[in-house]
Amino acid sequence: MAKDGPDWDGLLKWSIAHSDGTQGPRNLSEEDRRWFMEAMQSQTVDVIKRMKEITLVMQTPEQVLESQGVTSQDIEDMLDELQEHVESIDMANDLHSIGGLVPLLAYLKNSHANIRAKAAEVVTTIVQNNPRSQQLVMEANGLEPLLSNFSSDPDVSARTKALGAISSLIQHNKPGITAFRLANGYAALRDALGSESVRFQRKALNLIQYLLHENSSDCNVVNELGFPRIMMHLASSEDADVREAALRSLLELANDKTDGNTGKLVEGDEKLKQLLEERIKSISEMSPEDLGAAREERQLVDSLWNTCYNEPSSLRQKGLLFLPGEDAPPPDVTSEHFEPPLRAWAANPAANTNASAEKKETPLLLGLGPPSGVTNNQGTSSGEANAN
Repeated sequence: MAKDGPDWDGLLKWSIAHSDGTQGPRNLSEEDRRWFMEAMQSQTVDVIKRMKEITLVMQTPEQVLESQGVTSQDIEDMLDELQEHVESIDMANDLHSIGGLVPLLAYLKNSHANIRAKAAEVVTTIVQNNPRSQQLVMEANGLEPLLSNFSSDPDVSARTKALGAISSLIQHNKPGITAFRLANGYAALRDALGSESVRFQRKALNLIQYLLHENSSDCNVVNELGFPRIMMHLASSEDADVREAALRSLLELANDKTDGNTGKLVEGDEKLKQLLEERIKSISEMSPEDLGAAREERQLVDSLWNTCYNEPSSLRQKGLLFLPGEDAPPPDVTSEHFEPPLRAWAANPAANTNASAEKKETPLLLGLGPPSGVTNNQGTSSGEANAN
């Protein structure tokens, strides 16, 4: 069971009783000192110890946990705590050392969609900006259940979270990108673009744009699979982020110069020209406030027009490309828009420390040891699918 919280009222009364604001500090009795240290230490937790406890629970068979009254929400809360711990790159790498990575990946095959989704979210945190953990997850065959969840999980949230994990796993990871291609990942991305979930669409478009930016040869695959038409459709989406993501991917295709081509978008495609004209018309009718919010879309439309038709768009003539107060040089709209810097604070590994983390109220199941007579189990239940 969860331990009772610290005696905050006692701490407050003690502090008030020992300081009236008019006297300097005084020496504490040994009894007071012991009581105070015990109260404060109750608020700290040994992160490695907690991760080992969580690992023990993850290794316990699902039916045994259920027999002990552990619910899927308890497991989800436990994974939420684990995610906080592995935000530190050192702790993320240590998860494998203490035996926690394999059972975590097994949760990607859990019968509960919310657990599959949360497990993928934890994997995302572990591998993001972390080449060592990317390698460990690949070696543990973690990409396979993620791809399965991404492509075929019946729960769209689980699919979306799996896609987010895949995106973080294969970024700047050539073996991961190769494995993604060989597993028919582009076909799964095409299917994702047809989803009714705009969040799922955005995630898929951002990964497509990243892959095309990193590997221009993939433009051939994307064209053969019919992506351009789907992207043109999404470039008219009611969701501004979807529109921008679709335009970025189209611009990657237009900029492709491999094999001496002038661009992989079909020259003279009237549908593309019609799309851009419609976007220019829509932008021209925007309120000043909406125009400011659509800055990137304006620049993407102009860049795409200029790339495809070798002339500036009419947005320049109308004075809508750069509004008063905006810098004249447009930003690099083809740069990576793929990954939010979840671990920006850890960009300098030397700055990382293994300081103790503050302790939240412990979930009910985490204080339990393994049920008697139960051996640790790595869990290999059959899988479903994921997404963000």
